[in-house]
Amino acid sequence: MEVTLTIGCTDPLQVQDPSAPVPTKVSDLESIVGGMSKPSKMPGYCYSLPAKRCKVGSSLRSVKGSVCAGCYAMKGFYSFPKVAEALERRFQSIRDPRWTAAMIALILKRSIRYFRWHDSGDIQSVAHLRNIVLVCLATPGTRHWLPTREYRIVDEYVARYGDLPENLVVRASAHMIGSKAPSRFRHSSMVLPKGTTEADGAFTCPASKQGNECRRCRACWSSNASTIAYPVH
Repeated sequence: MEVTLTIGCTDPLQVQDPSAPVPTKVSDLESIVGGMSKPSKMPGYCYSLPAKRCKVGSSLRSVKGSVCAGCYAMKGFYSFPKVAEALERRFQSIRDPRWTAAMIALILKRSIRYFRWHDSGDIQSVAHLRNIVLVCLATPGTRHWLPTREYRIVDEYVARYGDLPENLVVRASAHMIGSKAPSRFRHSSMVLPKGTTEADGAFTCPASKQGNECRRCRACWSSNASTIAYPVH
């Protein structure tokens, strides 16, 4: 049965057991979670979902001046049939009760130091975020970065479970180009308007000046960088 997630509905996902038995082979673990991606600009692996499955992002795509109006994950490489199929396969996999345990095993087996959640897509519910947090708690040697526009989900998570783990930086992504995310979030990101190179109190991503690669920069994963500013694509 396919997963269908809708704002306002009872959470169809379950908080999973991070110690659930899973296979030991990487190929079998990837089959459970739908695989990982490894973008050339990043220092490690990523886990992405279809941008069409974003909740807030889907609403923002029709809003002029929003970051999502020109969503990079709705075109180019992400629109190739095989890529779209892989993204949807991952989306369907998050309901598998072994997903959390399999993600933990994969990250540990690959000795991943820096991991990015959702270079495409976003968190779907409080239970989904809880499962991601369980992955982070079980992989303390990995720095995790999770950008999100799902402010309500993050607020509900913190109200229910308390603080996020130290090795996870959840960055609230601003909805509109040139604007910042709500100040209640400790970590955030924004997109700079065309022709603008910096914003007050923000660290500007250097990737556009170094071949669109992170290279030695790890600011997005750093808890010391409160706001990251990205030049508009």
